[in-house]
Amino acid sequence: MKPASKTASKVAKSSSAKRDTKCELLLRHVLWRRGLRYRVDARSLPGRPDVVFAAARVVVFCDGDFWHGRDLDERIAKLSVGHNAAYWIDKIKANVARDARNREALVRDGWLVLRFWESDLGSDTEALADQVEAAVRLRSSGRPSPRQPKRRRRGRTTAL
Repeated sequence: MKPASKTASKVAKSSSAKRDTKCELLLRHVLWRRGLRYRVDARSLPGRPDVVFAAARVVVFCDGDFWHGRDLDERIAKLSVGHNAAYWIDKIKANVARDARNREALVRDGWLVLRFWESDLGSDTEALADQVEAAVRLRSSGRPSPRQPKRRRRGRTTAL
C-alpha cells in the first residue's frame, strides 16, 4: 500500500481527529446529561474505544463513515475512479479488517461492543444514546456478564 505522497499522507492523517470528534461529543453530552459516567479514549483496550463504561463492560465506537468503510461496496466504487485508487481502497479495507479484529478481541474479553456511524449520530443522537443507556443499565443491574467472574461481598468480621 503506497501513499499518494508523503505530504498528502501527512495532511490526511493530521486532519483526521483521533478523539473529541463532533459526533462523539454529541453522544457524550447526551449520555452525561442522563447521568451516565464513562471514560474516554481508552488506550489500554483494543481499538481505543471512544466511550468506555468499565463497570458494565460496554464500549462505544463513533466511527467516521469514510475512514471505517460505511457502505463499503459503494465507497470502493467511488474510490476506484479517484486519484491513487489502489492506496485508498487498501487503506479503507485495512481499517475495516482492523475494526473487526478489535471487536473480536473485546468480545472475547467479555465486552459489549456498540458501533455507531457519524452520520447516524448526527441525525439521531437521542435514539443511539437510548441504546447505549439500555445496554449499560442492563449490564450494570447486578448480573455478571458471561466473562465476568462473580464478585464476592466481603462482610465485616467482628470479634466475639
